[in-house]
Amino acid sequence: MSAPEWWPTLLSDLQAEHIDLDRIASGIDENAWLRPTPAEGWDVRDSIGHLAYFDDAARMAIEDPAGFKAQVEGVRSLRFDPIAEHLAKGRAMNGALMLQWWRDARMSLLQCLEHADPVSRIAWYGPSMGMRSFVTARLMETWAHGQDVCDALGVSREPTVRLRHIADLGVRTREFSYAVRGIETPTEEILVELTAPALPSSGNDSGGGGVWRWVAAGGGKVRDGGEGSTLPAQSGGSIRGSALDFCLIVTERRNLADVSLRIDGEKALEWMQIAQAFAGPPGPGRPPLPSS
Repeated sequence: MSAPEWWPTLLSDLQAEHIDLDRIASGIDENAWLRPTPAEGWDVRDSIGHLAYFDDAARMAIEDPAGFKAQVEGVRSLRFDPIAEHLAKGRAMNGALMLQWWRDARMSLLQCLEHADPVSRIAWYGPSMGMRSFVTARLMETWAHGQDVCDALGVSREPTVRLRHIADLGVRTREFSYAVRGIETPTEEILVELTAPALPSSGNDSGGGGVWRWVAAGGGKVRDGGEGSTLPAQSGGSIRGSALDFCLIVTERRNLADVSLRIDGEKALEWMQIAQAFAGPPGPGRPPLPSS
């Protein structure tokens, strides 16, 4: 059976996200690897080490489910802390070794994904995930930790239409954002309407611009309005603005005070205050940027 049409594009976009961050990390000196990022207590080396470690874990989850299950059981029983492990491992490396670790890990993951079943489910540290969400989460993590690296180094990068993967995940994790905090997801539906970046993500698409639309409903249901369609106002309000700003919020890379999202409705605002597209316990969020 042939792969779904979205599968090659998703893998290509994941690889492109890797290459984009590699371009930034490969040009820095040893001192820059130790620069603190906005993630409290983490430097640039820690951020890349996080990606390397969990790319290795993602490959293991696909290739060796039994071994990965044993690892997860260790985490749940508090016998094992993957964050502490990757921080200790990475902090024993210099920048060149760290970069090579990440390159090896991500290339092995991509090779594994080329032979994976795109409609399978994969066990992870939280609930199991469909392969599409699983790979999208790796792209999201690469982009989000890449943002921390860019902030630490004082460099900027152009947003691309790869952000659509992250925005879509951000909408689909509305229910998770509540559940991880022990709160019942409101039933009101919320319209999300985002302006897409103007730049293409890779050579296999026609570029960005336009508007992306979704309706986030109760029970984790999502209606994807695609691009250029019209969706009516929803009972829970709306969120409008740039895809970049929305992605910065759902990955907890910016405070709401530092983006230009137009949020109408109490339930829409409530969601954006706790939005979390990544697995794990509730994130601490980010304080507002200091005034210049």
